[in-house]
Amino acid sequence: MADPGPHASAPAGDRRRFLTFRSDADLYALPVEMVSEIICVPHLARVPMAPKSLLGIGNLRGAALPVASLRGLLEREVGNAPPSGVAIVLQGAAPVALTVDKVEALVLVEAAGIETRQAELAAGPGERLHGTFAYAPGGAGAVAKILDIAGLIGSSFAQRASHRGPARAAGSRAEPDLQRAWDGGEGTAHRGRMVTFEVAGQEYALALEDAREIVPVPKRFALVPRAEALVLGMMSYRDTLLPLFSLRGLLGLPDGEPDGREKVVVTSVHGALVGLLVDHMRSVLPVDPELMEDVPAVLAARTGGEARIRSIYRAEEGRRLISVLAPEQLFKEDIMQRLAAGYAATETGAEAAAEEQKALHYLVFRLGENEFGLPVEAVDEVAAVPARLTRVPKTPAFLEGVVNLRGEVLPVVDQRRRFGMPPLEGDAPRRLVVTRTARHRAGIIVDAVSHVLRTSHDLIEPAPDLAGEDTRLVHGVVNLPAEGRMVLLLDPQELLTRAEQGLLDAFARRQGAR
Repeated sequence: MADPGPHASAPAGDRRRFLTFRSDADLYALPVEMVSEIICVPHLARVPMAPKSLLGIGNLRGAALPVASLRGLLEREVGNAPPSGVAIVLQGAAPVALTVDKVEALVLVEAAGIETRQAELAAGPGERLHGTFAYAPGGAGAVAKILDIAGLIGSSFAQRASHRGPARAAGSRAEPDLQRAWDGGEGTAHRGRMVTFEVAGQEYALALEDAREIVPVPKRFALVPRAEALVLGMMSYRDTLLPLFSLRGLLGLPDGEPDGREKVVVTSVHGALVGLLVDHMRSVLPVDPELMEDVPAVLAARTGGEARIRSIYRAEEGRRLISVLAPEQLFKEDIMQRLAAGYAATETGAEAAAEEQKALHYLVFRLGENEFGLPVEAVDEVAAVPARLTRVPKTPAFLEGVVNLRGEVLPVVDQRRRFGMPPLEGDAPRRLVVTRTARHRAGIIVDAVSHVLRTSHDLIEPAPDLAGEDTRLVHGVVNLPAEGRMVLLLDPQELLTRAEQGLLDAFARRQGAR
């Protein structure tokens, strides 16, 4: 950020314009050349473990905008309430917004009246100044302090040594051993996975590769005239129209009352994209081929909903039976022909395959009002939080305990505690996301898992370069301004600090020695 460089020895008659604003009772100023615009404080996505000065990331006309607090920069109390009021967007290649209490005025100041020599003497606690000038609105004498905003930001935020752009989201810059782990290579026990969801009180699943994306139900979609009952209409999906079907109808199940948890599973059927409305998402599970059973012949021969089931998965030692669906068998032949015809009219199979090759998929979970994404390649499964966890003595508060998950002792991290957030109020069920990196496998407890997000490299913005080591775990942002949402993409390798990784390494060694 350029130094405004006011000089007390400016030529007579030389004038400069400043924007004045307040924080508490203090009056500050910035040269107008440093100000891009003034905006209302947008809705913010909080960055976990960020310095108190960084309030979060907001949306500015489709771009991710870091929002800093002037109070925080001045080392004053920021408070926990969401900021309100106005923010000053600073000029620069990477704009930053600065929240202030009140914007005063645009003033024209004689350069000769700007005092720079005694700036250090005029600075209060936490302030860094370029100078001062007399300011007399309405005849009331006051002094406006010209902030060294570049110095304040530089001292509050440790700049990252290297750029961590969207390419990292796909793992292209990941360490080789981590990349192999994500790809299911050497050193991993990679198996297929499936995503499960509930329909009419029963659990169904699709292979993860069949579930292109899981998205919220749109508030509005176009009804199709004279459509079959199972055809709900057309919804907007990534610059195209997606036919939306009721999975209840396709499976011959009775209608139900919506409860707000419904999701749309986007899948491809012989090259045609369709949306399947389900009651709610359940989990992501690793698949043990030995637990997958063919559908009994007596059911496979029927013409009802059972014919749509590819196989039955026996989870939790047979106590949880999951019906695995075959997308290509969900639709009647005439519907398939219409879908294929519409698909051929919009894009070729080769184009769709090339697009899917470039796609990135993230499992989105919630902590409070914030949404975070983990690459699906780094997620082994999603499950309910076990009722009982074994506490481990003399460990940090973030380590909730350990759990035996199908014969493997797994450390469990409370992600709210990890991010310094207050405990979740109420007794709403939380979810356990089992995450794997090259060195560690751990379960993280989150408030809820909402959906699977499909995106691409060019839609991922780098995380604001305003934080140091503590916030390296946020490596990218997916901005969804049309939905009023912003998803912070986490680096699985950075979910734990070095000290915590060392603790898990020691824990793993103790387990291996037993």
